Amino acid sequence: MKFVELDRRMRVYETAHDHSVLPGMHMVARVDGRSFSQLTRDVMKLTEPYDLRMRDCMVKTLEHLCTSTGFSVLFGYTQSDELNLLLRRDENLFGRKLRKLVSVLAGEASAKFSLELGKLGAFDARISQLPSVDAVVDYFRWRSEDAHRNALNGHSYWLLRKQGLSDHAATQKLSGASVADRNELLFQAGINFNDLPAWERGGIAVQWRDEPHEGKNPKTGETVTSTRRVPFVNYDLPMKSELDALVREITLAQ
Repeated sequence: MKFVELDRRMRVYETAHDHSVLPGMHMVARVDGRSFSQLTRDVMKLTEPYDLRMRDCMVKTLEHLCTSTGFSVLFGYTQSDELNLLLRRDENLFGRKLRKLVSVLAGEASAKFSLELGKLGAFDARISQLPSVDAVVDYFRWRSEDAHRNALNGHSYWLLRKQGLSDHAATQKLSGASVADRNELLFQAGINFNDLPAWERGGIAVQWRDEPHEGKNPKTGETVTSTRRVPFVNYDLPMKSELDALVREITLAQ
């Protein structure tokens, strides 16, 4: 059998179930750490709710996904063990094929994170296909609220561990505890949850801004000023309605 014929016959098994994101749909990719609880507990031996080394590795990975993978990313957001990417609505990389989008993003994130940490870290990925700007706004509000919940839970759990409770006992004590109960637990230990760093409570973003850039006209030698679009890391993201407004503005401006 000639190669061309064999290639045609076998390739159908790879592509028969290909699905592509429909034109006009907003795409948000969520890239999640795989078994990061085991990584932080057993490999890194972390005993704090938020570790700066881990944070910085996640930020570096998010920056890489936003700037160095060929995807047109409007807004990047990370909290806990996840990375979220709002892609341009007309993004057409890989013909919008889902299997290519998720495999490339997961692979890029896994490689960059592992290089930054110096230990193996793996990610999976999924794509949310959102029909409207409102749905995009709701998506990032959802992830921000999850960041807030994770921060409250993490600080409460590690406070109990420092007070001598075992993993099981701390988990049991927090089971069914309300938000008010957890806030009070921290307050009694001298921790005002609202005074914790904004990046812990609300996550971190990679955004874009225009900055002036000076160069020389190659023909005249004159100094000219142009504008470059450059990424920056925002550790002080707004929350709730202010975050909604920010995401809406970014989504509409594309």
